[in-house]
Amino acid sequence: MRWALVKVCLAVTAMVVIAFAVPLGLVIREMASDRAFSDAERQAATIAPTLTITTDHEELTRAVLSTEPGGRGHLAVHIPGDAADGDRAEGGAGPLDIGTRRATPKDIETVRADGRASIAEVADGFALLQPTALSTGDIAVVEVFVPEGEVSNGVATAWLMLAGVGVALIVGSVAVADRLGVRMVRPAQRLAGAAHDLGEGRLGTRVPEDGPTELRSAAVAFNSMADQVVQLLANERELAADLSHRLRTPLTVLRLNAASLGEGPAAEQTRAAVQQLEHEVDTIIRTAREQRPQTQGVQTGAGAGCDASEVIRERMGFWSALAEDEGREVRLAGVDRTVRIPVARPELAAALDALLGNVFRHTPEGTAFAVDVHHSGDAVIVLVSDAGPGIADPEAALARGASGRDTEGGEVGSTGLGLDIVRRVAESTGGDLRIGRSVLGGTEVRIWIALHGSRPERGRRGHGRRVGHQRRRELRTTTGAAPRP
Repeated sequence: MRWALVKVCLAVTAMVVIAFAVPLGLVIREMASDRAFSDAERQAATIAPTLTITTDHEELTRAVLSTEPGGRGHLAVHIPGDAADGDRAEGGAGPLDIGTRRATPKDIETVRADGRASIAEVADGFALLQPTALSTGDIAVVEVFVPEGEVSNGVATAWLMLAGVGVALIVGSVAVADRLGVRMVRPAQRLAGAAHDLGEGRLGTRVPEDGPTELRSAAVAFNSMADQVVQLLANERELAADLSHRLRTPLTVLRLNAASLGEGPAAEQTRAAVQQLEHEVDTIIRTAREQRPQTQGVQTGAGAGCDASEVIRERMGFWSALAEDEGREVRLAGVDRTVRIPVARPELAAALDALLGNVFRHTPEGTAFAVDVHHSGDAVIVLVSDAGPGIADPEAALARGASGRDTEGGEVGSTGLGLDIVRRVAESTGGDLRIGRSVLGGTEVRIWIALHGSRPERGRRGHGRRVGHQRRRELRTTTGAAPRP
């Protein structure tokens, strides 16, 4: 494209230069010729007054020699024989020629007969023949010799200047075309290179959005496409991790059931198989999450909402059977009315399963737990509490959930994805996730789900704390448990 543009500009500029330079060169040549012959006519006119006064040979000779062209031998006067005075050349009353004659007698007689000036081509130049009336009524012819150099004086210089200007224009147009070509080609090359890199798997490749408008639009579209590709791949990895994590819910049930099989080879094999399966699921989760960008979140919206009370009742019904087998006391409150939230049903179910699965996985059998739902007008608060040992470092646990790496202070064997699933569900609505001490003495996980996409304010957070205090009083009354410091 670059060289094609240069060739086009070269051809166009060359045609323009030729179209203007050639006629202009011819005009300059004609102007130089007109200037030379105009000077010759003026010089011929200087001798005309003398011819109107006298035709004497000596007088005319002195007059001719006194002029600038006559002194150089470029001026001659031709007088007919009958009109001449003074001494005649030997041979009688023939024509009188003063000065050096270069034109032929035929040309002189033709001008005298016609009475009009004429230019005759002679050796080394041209002769201007100017007819002049004498006092006797006859016609004399004044001949002025114009050398060929004077006719073309300055033409070569002018042509060289025109050629120089034309070459400069051509070079300038080629340079400008080359710069324009570079400005167009480089963005296109960068776009092609970026597409090649993206095709080879370098997903971080982006194109600078510069250059012509069309290529800038193409760069914007490419970057948007690359971002969409990254987003789709991240969503696929996230989906693989989420689906794998959801397998931990039935695995937890299997592990707990396997623990109640007693002793024996079959029981040990079953427990080993469950443990191996759980290890493989954890490996899948970690592998998928290690490639996930940290800024990706759950894609939900108002159109993907559900009834939080219904989902919580359903999931608590599933976990209650297992809790009864382990002797765990379960408390459920706040789900007696419909509570619509802008979270998809599968996402909320996955978040609840992650939290309840952590309770069964990381607390001893017989540990009580509770799920509380509160509606505060512009937000829904879900509290999951247990009477277990608690989390030593809640901030580290949340950091592990955000990064997918085990952090000091978290539960042993945790992939960190459970809290991350819950956090992303809350933050997708503009809410947040917090971990603290529950009224049962263990861990309390508070999920703040905003109903209108706004972040929780300080006052609202205080309201959440007041709700938590009220709930703690209720649980203390119900279970008789004392809060831990």
